[in-house]
Amino acid sequence: MAAKAEPQFLYLSTSGWKTGKKHKIEIWFVEHDRRYYIISEHENNAHWVQNILHNPKVFFSIDNAFFQGTARIINREKESGLAAQVSILMSKKYGWSKGVIVELISLTLPRT
Repeated sequence: MAAKAEPQFLYLSTSGWKTGKKHKIEIWFVEHDRRYYIISEHENNAHWVQNILHNPKVFFSIDNAFFQGTARIINREKESGLAAQVSILMSKKYGWSKGVIVELISLTLPRT
């Protein structure tokens, strides 16, 4: 039996900081130490990053598993080891790792 392919996308939902409306994106991700990491190629200019900066409460799903959690921006200078590890994982998985790294922490067990 063939091994199940690793999921390529994470679906992130944030709350619009101006409107309060749900904002959902599809984005590449990696998992490291039981946390999930995504990268904004548009740095802090991406709407979803702006939403997180105003309200870190997020919902996300991977392969039909749904999570409630929090998000935070990784400071590449203060957390250089973590940033380097995430960049390596993203480069291995997707061949790309430039931008603002965001950490997603699940506060709930996955729901399916």
